[in-house]
Amino acid sequence: MTDAELKLSCRTHLPGHRTATPAELFTAMGDWCEAHSVTHDVYGNGALIQDFEQKVARLLGFEAAVFCITGTMTQATALRIACAERGSKLVALHPTSHILKHERGNHQLFDHFQALQIGDPHRPWTLDELKAIPDQLGAATLELPAREIGGQCPSWDELAAIKAHCREQGIHLHMDGARLWETAAAYARPVNDIAAGFDSVYVSLYKGIGGMAGAMLAGSAAFVAKAQEWYRRQGGNVYQRTPYVVAAAMQFDTRLAAMPAYFKRTQWLYEVLRDYPLLTPNPAAPHANMLHIHLPVGRERALEIRSRIAEEHGVWLFNGASHAALPDRSSVELYIGDNLLNLPDQRVRDILTLWSDALAN
Repeated sequence: MTDAELKLSCRTHLPGHRTATPAELFTAMGDWCEAHSVTHDVYGNGALIQDFEQKVARLLGFEAAVFCITGTMTQATALRIACAERGSKLVALHPTSHILKHERGNHQLFDHFQALQIGDPHRPWTLDELKAIPDQLGAATLELPAREIGGQCPSWDELAAIKAHCREQGIHLHMDGARLWETAAAYARPVNDIAAGFDSVYVSLYKGIGGMAGAMLAGSAAFVAKAQEWYRRQGGNVYQRTPYVVAAAMQFDTRLAAMPAYFKRTQWLYEVLRDYPLLTPNPAAPHANMLHIHLPVGRERALEIRSRIAEEHGVWLFNGASHAALPDRSSVELYIGDNLLNLPDQRVRDILTLWSDALAN
C-alpha cells in the first residue's frame, strides 16, 4: 500500500482539514454555483473572480488584488517587478524561504532577481540582520508565518520596525503570506493591520483556506496591473479560473471565521504536549495554528511509526518527516485545522500516547 493509499484508509487524521473526495467537492461546488448564479470568467474577466479579488484586496487593505494559478509564479513575478521599480535586482530571502527551498532555482534561471540570504535558518530574520546588508536592496521578503521553522513570526514590535526601515530605505517589502490568515489570532490583530506597511502580499487559496489551487497578489493598482501582464507572458493567463475561485470562495468566510478556534486548539495542544516529553514542539509557544514536533528518532523510523499506527489503528499522525541536524532525530509538521479541532480531547490524548509509546520502544 502506498503512503497515499494508507492515508486514505485512515479514519482519523491529526493534521489539516478533512479532504473531500472529488465527487463530494464537485457536488458542493455545483450546489454553490447554482445558489449564487455563478457564470464562468473569460481570462479573468467575470463577476465572481473580480469580486473575490476585490474582497481579498479590501481585507488586506490594498487597492487591488489579482488571482494567479500558482504561488510560485505569483511571488517570482512580484519580486521581479519590485526590483525593476527600485533599480536593484537584489532580494533578501530567509534561508528557508519557499523560493530557495522548493522552486528549483526559477528566480535565477528566468533572470527574475538575485537572492541574498538573510538570517539564521532556525529563526525569523531581524531588523539588525537586514541593516547589516551593505548592498542596495530592491526587495526583502518576510514569510508570515514561516512554515519551515514551525510557523514562527517576528514580534509585533520587530515587525513594525522592519516595516519602518524598509519604507525609509526605499526597500520593497513583500510578504509571503501563504498562511497569513493563520497569524491574525496569534497577533490578536486583523490581517489588514498585519499587512499594513508591506508593499505587496501573496496569499494562498488552498493551504489553510482549503481550495483546489491558486493564489492572490495584493498591492497598488499599478503594481497589480504589471503583475497581470507578467502572468500572461509566463503562460499563467488561464482561460477560465472559475473552478479554482469557486473552491476557495465557497468556504473562504467559514475558514477565516474558524482561525481563532484553530489557534485556541493549538494553545490547548501545547499544554497537552507537556505530558509527552518525547514530542517536543517548536516554537516554544505557538505563533500560528501550526508547529513542528521534534522526535527522538531518525526520519526513516518516524515514517515507520506513522505507517504502523496508520495500519494498526487507522490514525494518520502527520504527512512528511524531515531530517534534523543531529543524528537519530527528525521533525514533522502539524497544521491544526478541522481534523484536530473536532477530535474529542481524550481521543487526542490517546493518539499522543500511542505515538509517544512507539517512540519509546
